[in-house]
Amino acid sequence: MRLFAQLRPWFNLVLFLGLLAPAHASDNTADRGDLRVTPAPRHPSPEYKVTAGMDGEIYPVFANYASLQKQNERSFGVLSVNVSNPGETPLRQRIAVKVAGWSDQEIQRVDLAPGASKLYMFAPTFLPRLYNNHEIIAATAQVSIADISGASVYETTLPVRLRSAEDMYWGSNFRYAPFIASWVTPHDLRVESVLGRAKNFTVDHRLPGYESWKSAAQQEQETYREARAIFTALKRMGVSYVKSSTTFGDHRNVSERVRMPRVSLGQNSANCIDAAVMYASLFENLGMDATVVIVPGHAYAGVRLAKDSGKFLFLDVALTGLTTFEAAVASAEKGMARYAPNSVKKVLIQQARDSGIYPMP
Repeated sequence: MRLFAQLRPWFNLVLFLGLLAPAHASDNTADRGDLRVTPAPRHPSPEYKVTAGMDGEIYPVFANYASLQKQNERSFGVLSVNVSNPGETPLRQRIAVKVAGWSDQEIQRVDLAPGASKLYMFAPTFLPRLYNNHEIIAATAQVSIADISGASVYETTLPVRLRSAEDMYWGSNFRYAPFIASWVTPHDLRVESVLGRAKNFTVDHRLPGYESWKSAAQQEQETYREARAIFTALKRMGVSYVKSSTTFGDHRNVSERVRMPRVSLGQNSANCIDAAVMYASLFENLGMDATVVIVPGHAYAGVRLAKDSGKFLFLDVALTGLTTFEAAVASAEKGMARYAPNSVKKVLIQQARDSGIYPMP
């Protein structure tokens, strides 16, 4: 016992040193000097990809359309965020998007299963100043992402260019032509003022549009009379052709300046597409089925001759103020006949309305 008591301090030292001896390395350990520690498991981070507008350019016509759509029914947005969840647990976050100084903030909730990804399309409501802007201008889109507790997990800004409210983006082969219906503004006061003048050029001083109690033939005759009265009123007002279609930005080959009817009427000048949306506005105000017809390098306006009829009256509206109503009708028929059907794009305004394309603010 006395010997063990004497050796005990040495025994304790050996035991202590034994505890410090290196252990065999394993796959789940990492060397930290003399110590072996188990690393924390890795959790892959979510991935985000942000895009804005058409190649970074935001067109008011598309911004207005998208903002009127339900979030889950949008086919495109002003700004899109693609979120990928490479982790092994569900991802729940909140994305907030706005264009600083130009729009309100839109918020969407992210709820992604492990390994899933989703494109979130945003269309925050823009302030009136966007629709009063007539030149291309720089702005900044802001994206903020937070977890469900409200802690920020991702933030970025994206430079964008806001296009003029008058800029129409046609796209290749006039893919986006139906959006020209956004320039058809039947309730504008200047449009209604023209109709007030036009009725004075009818025999009975009326512009009744279609009247269901009339036969199809009678409705066709009435449509001719009303279209002629509108053409005459605009001619008497001094409306005539001025091109004025130049715009700026990266899409000059597939975009064009289109003046709103109130602008054309205020200046008594319009090119072919300006005049086409102006006439369409006048016809739609009367409850008539208007159409804008686009061919390479030119545009016409049309109106259905009778309710539910398949026949239309077309006008070469660029001739307003230059010639007679009959000559404008003949010019449209001759001009449209020169093109193959697949080169003639007819935008039925009522059809565009049914798809959610309304007048711009």
